[in-house]
Amino acid sequence: QVRLVESGGGLVQPGGSLTLNCTVSGTIIRETYMGWFRQSPGSQREMVATMTGGGMTNYADSVKGRFTISRDNAKNMMFLQMSSLRPDDTAVYYCNMNDWRGDIWGEGTQVTVSS
Repeated sequence: QVRLVESGGGLVQPGGSLTLNCTVSGTIIRETYMGWFRQSPGSQREMVATMTGGGMTNYADSVKGRFTISRDNAKNMMFLQMSSLRPDDTAVYYCNMNDWRGDIWGEGTQVTVSS
């Protein structure tokens, strides 16, 4: 069974940094399309950053220049480095993988940006 587990969320002050981790088990992530999404109360889930199996990345306009998606295929992990965090970055962040099975989601990790 494929499982995605996010970690690294928490409370951070505006302007601060945080790195999210996504650990994948039950499959190999090499050459798999993966991404980070987020959802805040009352809003739809939105794409934050994605990465193809070949390493091409795509970012939401709101996070360009502040967030960086990366992966370590040897460790079967994906990361989201977040800097210059703003209160409107507050949300539950979800790890996503898309392969022949379809979309697979983690349970999410809360990120709260507040002073």
